[in-house]
Amino acid sequence: MILIGQYDSSYVRRVAIAMRLYDLPFEHRPWSVFSQREKVQAINPLMRVPTLVLDDGDIVADSNSILDYVDGLVPAEQRLTPQAEPERRQALKVLTFATGFADKGVSLFYELHLHETPSTYFVERCRSQISTVLGALEAERVVRPHQFWFGRITHADIAVACAWRHVSEAHPGLIIPAAYPALAAHCASMEAMPVFQEISQPFFVST
Repeated sequence: MILIGQYDSSYVRRVAIAMRLYDLPFEHRPWSVFSQREKVQAINPLMRVPTLVLDDGDIVADSNSILDYVDGLVPAEQRLTPQAEPERRQALKVLTFATGFADKGVSLFYELHLHETPSTYFVERCRSQISTVLGALEAERVVRPHQFWFGRITHADIAVACAWRHVSEAHPGLIIPAAYPALAAHCASMEAMPVFQEISQPFFVST
């Protein structure tokens, strides 16, 4: 399989980390949707990353779809989504908050850097949404004192840490770690793991 996209994207990074944890071999092509847009679009007409090219040449596009696909390649008990309720529902909620947080970070970056005159309303709306979802995630995390959110590592743990780093690097100073101590500790713990250190790239913009 071939994973397309750069690891400074939280979406690409969380897929790669999950595939490493599943011990699924893949080739990585760190193509940018900016500087290598033609290469990406030739494979995925949406020109989005991550894109996973399967061994038969078919593609799976979008990080959620890719993770759903790779989950199906491993036994149920090994999947990084809890299979039993209520943990499954709770993990999906955290995962949704984390990916929404990442989405708002991307939207804010594009508004600030791709528009000649950013919309003050839109910028403040994104910042407010980021702050609110971080508060919700902090409240969820503080009542779970173990290393992992649900007792063992899940897609939720990975998504939160990847989004935190991505948004922190794309918007220096936007996230104040002291305001979210449980989240900050969680993300530091995840980043200390060998798989997070291996699957890593500082954020930068290629145009």
